[in-house]
Order: sequence, then C-alpha cells, then structure tokens
Amino acid sequence: MVKVVIIHGGELANDVAQQVAAKKPSTLSAVDVTIRNASERPKTLLEHGSDTIICFIMQTIENASPTEEGGTLVRFFKRKNHPEDLFREKFAFCVLGLGDSNLLLDRQTTSAKDCNQVAQELDSRLEALGGNRAHSLGMADERHGLEEVEPWIDSFWASECFK
Repeated sequence: MVKVVIIHGGELANDVAQQVAAKKPSTLSAVDVTIRNASERPKTLLEHGSDTIICFIMQTIENASPTEEGGTLVRFFKRKNHPEDLFREKFAFCVLGLGDSNLLLDRQTTSAKDCNQVAQELDSRLEALGGNRAHSLGMADERHGLEEVEPWIDSFWASECFK
C-alpha cells in the first residue's frame, strides 16, 4: 500500500495541502493520505520507506525566504553533514511551490519561477541527497490566482507512481 504524506510550510500551503488530499481520486482508496506541518520534527520524515511519497508544499515569502514553519524543514535538509545517499531506499518526493510575484520589484517580467525559490532549493537539495522523484516540481504564483495548482494536483494523482 502506498502512503502519501503531505508536508505544508505556511498558511497558504496548508490550504493547498487540504486541496491535494481532497482531490485524491476514489480509485485510489487504498492510498493513505496524512497532512502535517513542516515544523513537526523533520528528522522523523527519514523513517518513511520506499512505500511512501512525501509531497512538500512550500511557500516562499519576502526576500526569497521560507515561512517560519517551512524554515525548520528547509534548514534541516540543507545541513552539510547529511550523506549524499541520505534518501537511498527511503521515500519518494515531490515539491509544489507557492509564491507571490507581487512581492518582487520587477513585477512586469516575473513568473512563478521567479517567486518560488524555497521550493526550487528544496527540490534540488532532495535530489542531491539521492531522493527519488515521484512527480515534477510545480510552481504557482499567487499574483495569478495560483492557477498552476489545480493542474499540478491533477497530474500528481494521475502520475505513474499510483499505477
């Protein structure tokens, strides 16, 4: 049985985490979904095995920083003393970033990619630690109504890892 653990870092990320859980298709009734805050002892995530997909929903706020809750998790995974194979035989991962390009100085030429630094950094770091990617990195921009979220959620639940 596959387990999905949705980790949210921020209030907006919590709302999106609830959406992800609610959109689980009825055909995946055997998939167990839990939601938890990113600040809840990140080290315990390493206890999850290869039967688990951890979906990180991370919010970037001003100055390309994580939220207070997300910062705990990001700092844990950024530690330099982690071995390069930290995630060998561990969970698969995916990351969805939530940002707001209204917070950037140059709003005319910015996109979701420009306001989701936390998600991009976490995604790169998880991969560098030997993580097994379950789904592609998603990035959404609050200035555009987070229009990228729904398609990402749909493609996540339709991905190969649930077949």
